[in-house]
Amino acid sequence: MNSPKYSFIIFGLITITAIAAITCGGDLDPANAPTQVVVSRTSEVPAQAPKAASTPIVTPTRPLPLPTYSEGVLEIHGDNHWLNSEGFKIAEKTAENKVVLVDFWTYTCVNCLRTLPFLREWHAKYADHGLVILGVHAPEFEFEKDFDNVQEAVIREDIDWPIVLDNDMKTWQSFGNRYWPAKYLIDIDGQLTYRHFGEGSYVETEREIQEALNAAGWDVSDIPLGSINNADRDPAADRITRELYGGYERNYVQSGLYAGQEGYYIEPDSTREYFDDGNYTPQQWYLQGIWTNGPESIMHARSTENLEDHIAMQFVGRSANVVVNPEGTEPFNVFVEIDDRPLNQDEAGLDIMFDDDGRSYFTVDGPRLYAFLETPEFGQHIIKLASNSDDFAIFAFTFGVNESGI
Repeated sequence: MNSPKYSFIIFGLITITAIAAITCGGDLDPANAPTQVVVSRTSEVPAQAPKAASTPIVTPTRPLPLPTYSEGVLEIHGDNHWLNSEGFKIAEKTAENKVVLVDFWTYTCVNCLRTLPFLREWHAKYADHGLVILGVHAPEFEFEKDFDNVQEAVIREDIDWPIVLDNDMKTWQSFGNRYWPAKYLIDIDGQLTYRHFGEGSYVETEREIQEALNAAGWDVSDIPLGSINNADRDPAADRITRELYGGYERNYVQSGLYAGQEGYYIEPDSTREYFDDGNYTPQQWYLQGIWTNGPESIMHARSTENLEDHIAMQFVGRSANVVVNPEGTEPFNVFVEIDDRPLNQDEAGLDIMFDDDGRSYFTVDGPRLYAFLETPEFGQHIIKLASNSDDFAIFAFTFGVNESGI
């Protein structure tokens, strides 16, 4: 009990009890889910029916009755900022004979980003037929509370529906929500008719939307359902690296330790030198060089000339992303290697570029998720990220096994 790891846990991590109650890492068994298929920020939706050329037959998956809510609970609460709309109450929209789909999300959540194409499709199909999509932006990290950061993300992701910032999490708490992303469908009587946690079940969700609109008197009979119920998962994928956090507030939770070196756990908010011996334990990251362990991130703590410092890990999956919030205002490059070499073109994530020497890198120009790896097939590799900048602050790594990337 006197090891550095345990002393650090006692010293600095009492505050994570509440955080651990929010599922944002690890996989959940759908059989034990409270309703529908429940996945966390980094869970992949379990493989179900293969993608079909026409609309697949989907059986709704509601193993438990929907909860009942007292009047005023399924509502926007708190003093909030809005994007794409003037502020409103859900009750005002339902009183106008509108059906409301509430989507809890946060802009660095990879699972949330994967659902956005379907939300864009539903908004285009049904906004003029009685559906109001309401995005409730519930931040995981402090920088996600910044209005300008969220506004840039809304523009970047081409989001046209109303977004309300739930920085104090009062709306999240009112709904009793615990997941990113989470969708709640509210009919014109203000009652919850359907909910879904995580990715997937897109045809099922759209069918529920249509049924709620039909019940409200809107004619959507000529609008075809989408054909994708779940993203195509690599059939060879039998496991995946979990989400890995950088900050000590989340570095000891139910899923275990994310940092692989004991020096990290000696003292919070400390700057020290780390040595990477190349012996990697799965599901952990390792440091080389001078780094500072902060509450939400691991921060590169010196400027270098030749990429002397890095963060490395054993990776299992097909795609990898990193959430970075730069400490300064000047853009900088992060160089990526896989198995001690630069990425090939067919391994490059959406944000990867190549310099004249063939090195693979992405440019950090703001606080967001960067998609840096997308391999053509499932596998296990060693990945390393290195930057000469002392503004390099890493909040989380997320991974995927979908054939469509990220």
